[in-house]
Amino acid sequence: MTRPKATHPMPQSQQDAPLIVEGPLSDNERLKRESDYLRGTIAEDLRDQITGGFGPDNFQLIRFHGMYQQDDRDLRSERSQQKLEPLINVMLRARMPGGVITPEQWLVVEDWAQQHTMYGSVRLTTRQTFQYHGVLKPDIKDTHQAINAAGIDSIATAGDVNRNVLCSSNPLESALHAEVYDWAARISEHLLPRTRAYMEIFLDGEKAKSTEEPILGSTYLPRKFKTTVSLPPNNEVDVHANDLNFVGIVEDGELVGWNVLVGGGLAMTHGDTATYPRKADDLGFVPLEHTLAVAEHVVTVQRDWGNRTDRKNAKTKYTLDRVGTDVFKAEVERRAGVTFEPSRPYEFTSRGDRFGWVKGHDGNWHLTVFILNGRIKDRPEAPIKTGLRRIAEVHQGHFRLTAHQNLIIAGVPPRQKRVIDRLAREHGLVDDTTTPQMRSSMACVSFPTCPLAMAESERFLPGFVRQVEGLLDKHGIPEDHIVLRVSGCPNGCSRAMLAEVGLVGKGPGKYNLHLGGNRIGTRVPKLYRENISAEAILDELDHLIGSWVSGREEGEGFGDFLIRTGVVAEVIVSRTDFHA
Repeated sequence: MTRPKATHPMPQSQQDAPLIVEGPLSDNERLKRESDYLRGTIAEDLRDQITGGFGPDNFQLIRFHGMYQQDDRDLRSERSQQKLEPLINVMLRARMPGGVITPEQWLVVEDWAQQHTMYGSVRLTTRQTFQYHGVLKPDIKDTHQAINAAGIDSIATAGDVNRNVLCSSNPLESALHAEVYDWAARISEHLLPRTRAYMEIFLDGEKAKSTEEPILGSTYLPRKFKTTVSLPPNNEVDVHANDLNFVGIVEDGELVGWNVLVGGGLAMTHGDTATYPRKADDLGFVPLEHTLAVAEHVVTVQRDWGNRTDRKNAKTKYTLDRVGTDVFKAEVERRAGVTFEPSRPYEFTSRGDRFGWVKGHDGNWHLTVFILNGRIKDRPEAPIKTGLRRIAEVHQGHFRLTAHQNLIIAGVPPRQKRVIDRLAREHGLVDDTTTPQMRSSMACVSFPTCPLAMAESERFLPGFVRQVEGLLDKHGIPEDHIVLRVSGCPNGCSRAMLAEVGLVGKGPGKYNLHLGGNRIGTRVPKLYRENISAEAILDELDHLIGSWVSGREEGEGFGDFLIRTGVVAEVIVSRTDFHA
């Protein structure tokens, strides 16, 4: 293959970089190649009731169908003493481009969680969808069939494929947001696997021989791939956390095209300096008619050039850093038959969800409600699960899940606004005492279900945030906030590596403390203290918040203050700066 000519000089270290990494392939490449287009022997494993789990290859292959094998880690020791295998189950994640779900679908989803999962709850995720935790093997097929009957599937929500496509959901300009959602759905469908394996295995569909995957290839992608469609000025989908991002450019009130950002990603590995979080690079502007072609060929270039020998360095961000962004861009242009125009101006001025009621352009209303950790369950002080059921039974619009684990009750006719508001308040979905700090904090699931968890996250967050609220109150700024995120491991599900304060689990009760991100999500924070307790983190924050309050410039966020005053160095080029 001939290297395309770069449009700008590359760093010397990249000029001779191979387009394809040579060497022994990772074992995941073998199992994909031998899987018969993702079928494997999953159907046989489902019939094996001796164990609650799947064989080694199927353990990986079920991810392509939206499932992760897990167990309840709180019960491991007890079950081991009883000479029982761990309480194996699966987490099942839905495909829901843009997070849109109807009230009728919501009732099916919620009913099934209550009756057929170990925990009886639904969790809204940072990927703008929902997932079930605790689906036991005998219920797996029935779960797929139940949600499919409601028009939902879990195809390609995990594994080495393009996953659930995120899009801007806050309906500030409803007409444009509807258009953005439409593009998210179209991109999702265009990049889906073509294999019929999901339908055959879980829906008892007619068997059909799969012979090609024109976009994803016979061994699919080297690693997971994430895509967003966003509409400035709100960076609510955290574009820099994703492989491919279409940032909407609006001129004279019309969506005319996109600035295409490629190569973002936040996962890393403790102790491995060859891994790091990275912001996405802006390749330039393309008009709307080239959207699907560009999406397809960003994927195919990563498919062909991504590292298949080392999964820790297989994401798009590492491909760009190895071959050079300009080389990657030129190959996308060649394959798509498109020339990127210079990037058009846009600005992110905010991030996160706008809570409360917003009136849409069509006269209907939208209510955004805060969901603590995205967990839909009844609590004594806030029976939100029951409340959402009551709302779904009467709601005439739809729901939108957000990329910050919250929910929008959307399209409420004016005549229904009062009853929806009353139901939301009666069940704790609207709580005027929820602080800006709590609304600006986010956690991944972590214990007890995630097998990768090193430290608590979801269960840790509420108490920790209350302590941070105490610090803000102590220093006289109770209504201010810091973008705070906690991850139980360095894989980044809560997007802690785009926070002003990011905690990354290192071990039981211990976290790495990263500081210096910003409020709009366009800067990666840097390691400040390693492997410390929550108490030590609070001591550090107490001192730093005091300095921020006394020394900040007007409107200056916590992370910006820390960078300006030299508390931490700014991460500009992750490959060289992050571990420096």
